[in-house]
Amino acid sequence: MDNKLANPAPLGLMGFGMTTVLLNIHNAGFFPISAMILAMGFFYGGIAQIIAGIMEFKKGNTFGLTAFTSYGLFWMTLVALIVMPKLGWTEATPHAYMGWYLAMWGVFTFFMFLGTLKSNTTIKFIFLSLTVLFFLLAARDFTGSEFIGTIAGYEGIVCGASAIYLAMAEVLNEVHGRTILPIG
Repeated sequence: MDNKLANPAPLGLMGFGMTTVLLNIHNAGFFPISAMILAMGFFYGGIAQIIAGIMEFKKGNTFGLTAFTSYGLFWMTLVALIVMPKLGWTEATPHAYMGWYLAMWGVFTFFMFLGTLKSNTTIKFIFLSLTVLFFLLAARDFTGSEFIGTIAGYEGIVCGASAIYLAMAEVLNEVHGRTILPIG
């Protein structure tokens, strides 16, 4: 009997990558936040990453468990922060407080980046660019600067696209049994 487990990372990376690209197209100023972003955040960015994290637990991968589960819960809390005030469940969070929320995620992500230093170049790039993204978004909320928010949006599109690339590289390379998309 073969006990080989599937690689859950592409699922988590796609949930993170696609949701990050879509939210940051909004942050870059191309369209307003909508149900599409909220649904992607809750289901694909949130639930799919949590599933991937649990699967990483089964494989004994502490880094994957921590990353995917944490970022899945990030997406779910972000959706809740947007939706709960609209439902009248709580007051909206002031921008400066959101700045602290994003800064804390930046600190967490920086430490996760340190955990990638012995990994491939692509995963290092994802975590470094995500660290920068969180701190840019925090700076936007601390200062109220639309310009910083726009820069963050473009940077977030690159970050999310890099996660999509790594997910598809892992899938295609495994399916074909050779390097189709280099990971580095």
